[in-house]
Amino acid sequence: MFTSLASARRLPVPWWLGELVALGATGLAVALRYALDDVLPPGFPFLTFFPAVILTTFFFGLRPGVICAALSGLSAWYFFIEPPSAFLVSLQTGLALGFYAVIVAVDIALIHGMRVAGERLSAERAVTADLYEQQRMMFQELQHRVANNMQFVAALLALQKRKVGEDPQAALDAFDEAQGRLETIARIHRRLYDPARADQPVGHYLQELCSDLLDATGARNIVCLVDVPPVRLDLGRLTTLSLLVVEVVTNALKHAFRDAERGSIAIRLECLGTGQVVLSIADDGPGIPDGYDPAASHSLGFRIVQGLAAQLDGTVTYANEGGTVVRLVFATGRRIALA
Repeated sequence: MFTSLASARRLPVPWWLGELVALGATGLAVALRYALDDVLPPGFPFLTFFPAVILTTFFFGLRPGVICAALSGLSAWYFFIEPPSAFLVSLQTGLALGFYAVIVAVDIALIHGMRVAGERLSAERAVTADLYEQQRMMFQELQHRVANNMQFVAALLALQKRKVGEDPQAALDAFDEAQGRLETIARIHRRLYDPARADQPVGHYLQELCSDLLDATGARNIVCLVDVPPVRLDLGRLTTLSLLVVEVVTNALKHAFRDAERGSIAIRLECLGTGQVVLSIADDGPGIPDGYDPAASHSLGFRIVQGLAAQLDGTVTYANEGGTVVRLVFATGRRIALA
């Protein structure tokens, strides 16, 4: 029942349309009552008015329903209660009008209550669906991140194995280094999902995050520059933004600097006057290949970035400007504040 009521929510219409419908419904009820006057036995002055009140309230809401009820009551009193065309008050008339008032008041209250409950249920379902989609994307991102980390650990152990083979005396140092890298990976995950980190400015948070990424991958020849104004985001947006930054920066470290001796990644956040924020992540690598369309790519990493951007109600674009530049534009709403 609630679902059907929620699906019948009022469309955005001019304020006067409901009142006009209430007037029209009353007129139709009067005409129908006149048409049935010869068929109905005496004592049914309100018979055709109850459906008019119920349907008007159901489809157009509380105010039109109350107007229709009032007009219907006056019409029934004037045209169909003896003596007609008089508006005379007697005990019998008072009882009939009181009965009518109680019935339509209960009908209107029940319909309005069910509409409110149905709309609330519909809103809660929309929130639940949105949360489910976010959780699904976060789980997919987590799976992807774990797979990347396991691949990195395997490569790290293979590298350390070669070092040990060349110099058995360096075995302890090699495993100490591997342990340090793994601890850095764990620190990145703790930083991503630690609510206490939400209080610090975004720029400081992203700088620490990028430093951990560089330490985890051993990219000592890469510099990460963060230029972010002193702003703060709520925990939900900060976590989503962090996951997106980790994905893009990790991709740059994996693909943009394979043969480079040195390189840099610049992260910049700008607050636009239109109530939007632009986050750009640029590397000075060779850039994306000519004709490459990320939207046509079947890469899981690209789908994750798109999904995270959608959670921020933003859009992602890729450009080749002396290197790959990834730009995320999203609305600030009320969730961004000066630090």
